[in-house]
Amino acid sequence: MTSPPPDNNRKIDRAALDRIIQRAAELQTGEREVGDNLSSDEVLALGKEVGIPSKYLQQAMLEHQTTVAEVADQSVVGRLVGPAEVRAQRVVQGDAEDVLHALARWMDKNELMVPQRRQPGWASWEPLRGMQAAIRRGTAALDTSKPRFMLSRAELVVATVTQLESGYSHVTLTGTVRSARRDYLIGAGVSSVVGIGAGGVMAGLGLFLPLAALPVAVGLAVTATVVRSFKPIPERVQLGLERALDFLERGGVKPGHEIPERSPGLLDVLATEVRRALSAGSDHTRRLPGQRPPSKPENKP
Repeated sequence: MTSPPPDNNRKIDRAALDRIIQRAAELQTGEREVGDNLSSDEVLALGKEVGIPSKYLQQAMLEHQTTVAEVADQSVVGRLVGPAEVRAQRVVQGDAEDVLHALARWMDKNELMVPQRRQPGWASWEPLRGMQAAIRRGTAALDTSKPRFMLSRAELVVATVTQLESGYSHVTLTGTVRSARRDYLIGAGVSSVVGIGAGGVMAGLGLFLPLAALPVAVGLAVTATVVRSFKPIPERVQLGLERALDFLERGGVKPGHEIPERSPGLLDVLATEVRRALSAGSDHTRRLPGQRPPSKPENKP
């Protein structure tokens, strides 16, 4: 019995494409005698034989050498509620300062984050608050073509960029959601205390025991719901960090002389108009009642 011929018009998704490429590389390298320990030059030579550009191989080797194993939060709160800090790291092409400039542009354009501190090879951002945050949320809700904000629930985002070989940098992004977790824990604790307290009061009044246990069960159910509601927050922040690294990896890093000048946005235009209106109002209040504005001198020939 012969197998059916492959369908050349069948669509292949991204997961299947990764498996196919990985399997093809295994088959191609399996035809050659490959030792257990290879040098960097040997890996580059092998990649050249199988048709992989050297810059991608070099980036992958640097990422393998600098990757630090992620340590999960092993505390009781971390296992039950969720982590207070998430992290993403990657090796990207570009010098350290250019990478930091690219990250600053990304945060300013695609996230509700403002710079907090900046040092060589290190920068931090905090959430944008007040009227500016409300205006940006409103304009983002009207413009569906732009991606949604993902780091707005993070209280702090820190980027550490380490220069590796010439043209490559290791980037580590860390997002902190400790305050949000504390708020959820307080809510869960209040629900438990209220439920247990109400049950104790009802039991002390001599009510039917199953009836007295009802508020305890309700309080514990609310506590479990509050605890589960926190887990999507660090997951979304983690996705936001990975999205920023995707931007850097896909050509977002530009040398300083190639960065275009920042065009004035909506907030800049509004701020300019407000300053202009305030300036005009202050000039009007300086005049005495009944005083006419100074007339412009006539141009005499």
